[in-house]
Amino acid sequence: MPGRLTVCPTPIGNLEDLTPRVRAALAACDLVACEDTRRTGLLLHRLAIDVRMLSIEAHREESQVPELLRRLADGAHVCLVTDAGMPLVSDPGGAVVRAAIADGHALEVLPGPDAVTTALVASGLPVDRFAFLGFLPRGAAAIQRVLAEADAWGITLVAFESPNRLPATLALLAARAPERPLAVCRELTKLHEEVVRGTATAAAAHFASAPKGEIVLVLGPATVEAAAPETVEAVLAALRTGGMSTRDAARLVAALTGRSARDLYRP
Repeated sequence: MPGRLTVCPTPIGNLEDLTPRVRAALAACDLVACEDTRRTGLLLHRLAIDVRMLSIEAHREESQVPELLRRLADGAHVCLVTDAGMPLVSDPGGAVVRAAIADGHALEVLPGPDAVTTALVASGLPVDRFAFLGFLPRGAAAIQRVLAEADAWGITLVAFESPNRLPATLALLAARAPERPLAVCRELTKLHEEVVRGTATAAAAHFASAPKGEIVLVLGPATVEAAAPETVEAVLAALRTGGMSTRDAARLVAALTGRSARDLYRP
């Protein structure tokens, strides 16, 4: 029998969101390729499923591909999962799927829990056209470069962000477009789920300190608007509190608002 690779999305928080098809695939497969054997092992234990696991962590995924291809060539049914949500979507699995396709093995992708579309719908923002940016890069300048390109598309944007970096990111967004509509979705499907909808300025005020949990940002289509002086001052203060030097904060806000860096700089 030819080998088969089944891509299985797992719950992003609530175990009851696991679909019957995914449960059946995990129970019937010969091997589960997973991001973290401890977390997947806990999931399988709760499902009373006993099956061998193989780790495909992002930093060593390529090294595990030959073993997975060998198992598929021997006729094994392999299920691919990550810690939460759909594999490959800001998670490992891409090298495995590409290699299986290249070698002619059967590929089956099951639908299921997904933080991107869940947050998109929960935001209340336009969903007819959107782009997923993955995890936002580290640093205000890098985020600015990404948004400068993505905002030109004029569509809703979805991105993942670290809770620790969220206050600085929202401060940056408030500097770029104070009234831009957005939603901060935190801990989706979990006990303490929170969806904060409003403007960039309001969200920056709400999350002045870092929250806990997984964060998905949904940004409405960009519009060009001028930041009020008090907003600029608040953003400068937030960037300095986050560890950026006064000079660098002034330069960044100047680039975002068109104001003079010299006027904004206060040693």
